Amino acid sequence: MSKPTKFPEQSQKEQPGKEHEMTPEPEIIRESYKGSHKLQNKVALITGGDSGIGRAVAVHFAREGAQVAIVYLKEDKDALKTKHMVEEEGSSCLLLEGDIRHPEFCKKIVRVTVEHFDSIDILVNNAAVQYPKDSIEEISMEQLTDTFKTNIFSMFQITKEVVPHLKKGSHIINTTSVTGYRGSSHLLDYSSTKGAITSFTRSLAKNLASKGINVNAVAPGPIWTPLIPSTFDEVSEFGSDTPLGRAGQPSEVAPAYVYLASEDSSYVTGQVIHINGGEVVGS
Repeated sequence: MSKPTKFPEQSQKEQPGKEHEMTPEPEIIRESYKGSHKLQNKVALITGGDSGIGRAVAVHFAREGAQVAIVYLKEDKDALKTKHMVEEEGSSCLLLEGDIRHPEFCKKIVRVTVEHFDSIDILVNNAAVQYPKDSIEEISMEQLTDTFKTNIFSMFQITKEVVPHLKKGSHIINTTSVTGYRGSSHLLDYSSTKGAITSFTRSLAKNLASKGINVNAVAPGPIWTPLIPSTFDEVSEFGSDTPLGRAGQPSEVAPAYVYLASEDSSYVTGQVIHINGGEVVGS
């Protein structure tokens, strides 16, 4: 198994994946999920693809026939696990390790992906960090800057680098959140970036419509990923306040990305798919 392509400037505080230490482990893809070549011969670049929703998207894309490049911070073990899962689906997986807060790294991952696969057809902007705080007074300027650099500034930069390589029929999918719609008392900076992502998605969709490039987003609710136990002290009741009464699994989110990355969504742009266990939120 080949080693990840590594880049310098990896200073971001790590929010570890470690899915193998979660109880229960997240379900990445259902055994019953049948691929139907929806993404055959496509190339997808996925940020935050080493674990959680990003891993599930990578594996679903692979089962649909796509080649995948995933970007991650420094969880090598999780990234290699994702690579193995993608390869088990008969696809190839390029690992790109580094810090997306740095514009030069954003440029490098796009360049290396194009050099490796010759093209990019699908961009999934999924990487994000969150640092729960009970009050606004607890949020330092350092934390605020870090959250915005990781969650939205990098998304803008990576998209800017990818767009020249896209062609008619390409797709951009951004991960926003239910918190960007209903807010979150303990995730003030995180939910603010997610609201910005929704606006970015709608505006970019209009900007790229004439080029035939579709831009959409997915807004997950409480999904059982490594980000949850790594950032919250108490998770036993996580997701229990949704109408369905439980947290969702990555396997229940990723099919929405497949839809938005395929020809099935050819007349859909500037939209957000809400996967949140039944919570009704504003548009």
